[in-house]
Amino acid sequence: MAIRLNRLFYFVFLTCVSDLIFAQTHYVIPEEMERGAFVGNIAEDLGLTIGEMSFRKFRLVSEDGKQLFKVNIGNGILVVNERIDREILCGRSASCSVSQDIAVENPLEMHRVDVEILDVNDNSPRFPKMKYALQISELTTAGALFPLEKAHDADVGTNAVSNYEISTNKHFGLKTRIRSDGSKIAELVLENPLDREQHSSFQMILTAVDGGTPRRSGTAEIVITVLDGNDNAPIFDHQIYRINALENLPKGTLIMRINAVDLDQGTNGEVKYYFSNHVSRSVSELFNLNPVTGQIRVEGPLDYEEEKVYQLDIEAVDNGTPALIGRAEVLVELLDVNDNAPELKINSLPIEVREDAARGTVIAIIDAMDRDSGENGQVQCQLPPNIPFKLQKSSNRQYNFVVSDSLNREISPSYNVSISARDAGSPSLSTNKIIHISISDINDNAPQFTQPLYNVFLMENNAPGASIFAVTALDPDLGKNSEISYFLLDSFIPESSASGHFSVNSESGCIYALGSFDYEVQKKIKIKVQARDDGTPSLTSTALVNVIILDQNDNAPVILSPSNNSSIVIASNSALPGSLVTKVIATDADSGQNARLSYQIIEATDHRIFSVGFTSGEIRITRNFREQDALRQTLIVLVKDNGQPSLSSTVSILLSGQGNITENTFEQKRQPKNPELFSDLNFLLIIILSSTSGIFLFIIVFLVAVKCKQDRNTCCYTSRIRCYRQRNSADASQCRDVGKASLSYLDSAQTLPVRASYNYTVCLSPESSKSDFLFLKPCDPTLPLDDINIGDMEK
Repeated sequence: MAIRLNRLFYFVFLTCVSDLIFAQTHYVIPEEMERGAFVGNIAEDLGLTIGEMSFRKFRLVSEDGKQLFKVNIGNGILVVNERIDREILCGRSASCSVSQDIAVENPLEMHRVDVEILDVNDNSPRFPKMKYALQISELTTAGALFPLEKAHDADVGTNAVSNYEISTNKHFGLKTRIRSDGSKIAELVLENPLDREQHSSFQMILTAVDGGTPRRSGTAEIVITVLDGNDNAPIFDHQIYRINALENLPKGTLIMRINAVDLDQGTNGEVKYYFSNHVSRSVSELFNLNPVTGQIRVEGPLDYEEEKVYQLDIEAVDNGTPALIGRAEVLVELLDVNDNAPELKINSLPIEVREDAARGTVIAIIDAMDRDSGENGQVQCQLPPNIPFKLQKSSNRQYNFVVSDSLNREISPSYNVSISARDAGSPSLSTNKIIHISISDINDNAPQFTQPLYNVFLMENNAPGASIFAVTALDPDLGKNSEISYFLLDSFIPESSASGHFSVNSESGCIYALGSFDYEVQKKIKIKVQARDDGTPSLTSTALVNVIILDQNDNAPVILSPSNNSSIVIASNSALPGSLVTKVIATDADSGQNARLSYQIIEATDHRIFSVGFTSGEIRITRNFREQDALRQTLIVLVKDNGQPSLSSTVSILLSGQGNITENTFEQKRQPKNPELFSDLNFLLIIILSSTSGIFLFIIVFLVAVKCKQDRNTCCYTSRIRCYRQRNSADASQCRDVGKASLSYLDSAQTLPVRASYNYTVCLSPESSKSDFLFLKPCDPTLPLDDINIGDMEK
């Protein structure tokens, strides 16, 4: 019946406080509730629906791993999961509560639920022993007090020991008093003097009763023996001693000294000090009491966080028979020392954040705790400067770790953030904890070429299909975001289009020339290359490649004038030393040093008469003609370019005198020494002059006839000349006619040495026969240099 009433009381109490439970995350339940008993509707109190509890991964988090409670996910009700014994859970503490952390995600939140455990009167008072023996001198005066053993009750509050009772007798009574810690102890009071001769002993029953409903009790037997003699008990200087001590005092530190005086003499006045039976073993191990001197020293480690005040009951016992006892109370109040560093607890490790995370994004929740009290337990957390994260305080001891600035994985792919927690004690204690944060990649960087503009130098006559260059683009992203492909883009400049000329390897960026290039046709080509990554969406960038064609010495000099084997008559007034006889005019289709020409005479009838300018090609007379010199002089002039290897052409020139070139000599001698020789010479000159005139006229008539046959309006002769170099000649090139007509000057049958497969058109006007020098120019400027037309020979 008592058990049913007890359960009914719990049910009524739970019903009365249900409004408070639903209004707050603080619940009150009695101990010893059955498993599955209702505690509170946690979902309703936190404002969560049943669906949200499952979706947001609602769960209870216990620091010590014990699961005293559980939540029914189906209805959101918090129930008892294990038997709760308040005495085991909280011991003698006046208040007892169990804290549970509740974690939900999306977004991440932490809630704390406190369940207060109410005491139930389920323990009866117990005395340490079932029987106690006391010896009391008959000299003891009325009113003397004899402390009795305190009964212990595991319950607290009103359920603890509230009163003591003793069986009825005419000599002794019972007096109770409340100690500093709130507990009650009983003292036996001598109400009437003793007379050992009448009553030498007494037997009584001591009963301890608690204040619970229903009340519980415990008993012990007291046997009193009446002694004769020592009638003065030791008396302490103070009934209660108070001392303050730091919790970190080392072992052996003297904290105080007590003193008791016994008015008796001799052995009855000798006093020794002891801890009373009220001092627990755990407390007596922390302090040492010298029985002779009364000095109290620290014996074990003191901890303010475990116990703030230690109560020591001291007895002063004399050496009389029976011994008399004086009692005093020593209160050691500990002072908190900042001896506990802060503790940091992070709810989620490791941490990964996208580099495009918005500012204010919560990536972790940090609990900062300190077991010390007051300022020693006040904790502040800090982060190092110049990082894109910060702490936001969300409660007394909780911080949100949030993104405070933009993130860039390419600059900082990860962070090792040191969180420091420091208390406000003196000296301050701190704790550091390093959090590793990884930044995940997004495609936010376009590929970048190593150069915006590349200049590639390509030698003409290259082999088709060969790689000429490789472009490189870099992307600091990761994975597919950094995988790059290369493409050729059509240029907006028509003459710079790379279409059909080049290709690019999409993976390596190698550029290949699909054909062979001729410097004389095209000197520069522009290519636009695009680099594209494999991200989503993909990003691109472009670079310009200038392909500069380099000249190769693949064209031999072409002698324009005079024609090969041409005959030149030297007038008498031009026969002085230094006079210009003629000029060799040549051209080279190459450029630079490959087109830099030099001239030299390699064969001559007499090397002493004529010289040629090394760079000008001018042929001049070096000395006066002598009568023993031949009238017809043959010169072979070599025209050589400055390329490597050098190419050359030659021209043969026939020089003959006109008139009396030795006039000065004849004037000095007045008459010829050999009239017959002089007559023969004149005759020979007349024949040569006549022959030359006839040949010259014949050539003019022949060229006019051929030209008129091909075109009545314009007299042009087209020939295709293929040049070849003699294998055994290092200084000359010869040209072989492969066309329909030979290219010749009017005054001789000289053939021009021209590069293989070059086409020239010879255009002659009616006045061409009067020209001394002929020049070449292309008839069509759009044709490649491989097909050169000789046009409009002019002076």
